Amino acid sequence: MNGEDGIQRPHVLFGYDGTREDEGALRWAVEEARARDLDLMIFHCWHWPYASGHEDPHAEAIRRRAGENLLAQGVRRARELGAPGTVRRLLARGPVEDALLEASAAAELTVIGSGEHPEIGATTLEVPATVERPVIVVPEVADLPRRVVAGTDAAEGCSAVLGFAFEEAALRGWDLHIVYGCWEPAAVAEDELGLFNDTELLEKKRTAELEEAVAPWLERHPEVDVTVSLMLERPCEALGRAADGAGLLVLGDRGTGPDPLGATSSAMLRRAAVPVAIIPGRRSRA
Repeated sequence: MNGEDGIQRPHVLFGYDGTREDEGALRWAVEEARARDLDLMIFHCWHWPYASGHEDPHAEAIRRRAGENLLAQGVRRARELGAPGTVRRLLARGPVEDALLEASAAAELTVIGSGEHPEIGATTLEVPATVERPVIVVPEVADLPRRVVAGTDAAEGCSAVLGFAFEEAALRGWDLHIVYGCWEPAAVAEDELGLFNDTELLEKKRTAELEEAVAPWLERHPEVDVTVSLMLERPCEALGRAADGAGLLVLGDRGTGPDPLGATSSAMLRRAAVPVAIIPGRRSRA
């Protein structure tokens, strides 16, 4: 990985490909850097199209130079958009997923675009599933509602999601809607399965858990206008409707086994037509 500028301060990392669809994600990255008083790092990964072991120094130099020119274009555009402080650049050689994961490890926050279509690709799923810092995936959108929607279940790891959601709402001056779709019989311990035969008791228990989880953040951010909704629905159904009124959807990583993000977060990343932030907090890492 070749860094043209050294890493000196905490920064927002932005994965840049120079396409028109990337403009919204770049704007978001600039806003995050400005709101958080962080530097901005523009990252680009160039791909070697030939088989492993094939050598062509001239072709490699051309591709690297093209990547450097693209990064220079990204830095100029970020400054035009009002990026604060230092805007640095980082050029890497692919595979893009591995290079972006490595670069994200040093960032406070990573922003990547999902392109113009919500059916996003492997990079947009792999990075949030693996990086140990928040990742925001930004589609090509405009005129976003001034509301953060946070999906939580008031269990282990939800504090990280709530903390990020409250922070984003406070930094942007947006409202916050906390959504708990609690109808998940397959996700509870065996001794709680009986709750799904008594919806009144289920609602009472989950409401108490949710209020306990949210209370510390309400005290810390009294300036944020907060709505809390407990819904006797599956999480994807509850969040799918809430996302229609969101400018940012904040989710956790509750997955285990073959899906480290979990079914809900993976599904919302694929479906949501708004920026989605994935906040690590549950994953067990080697």
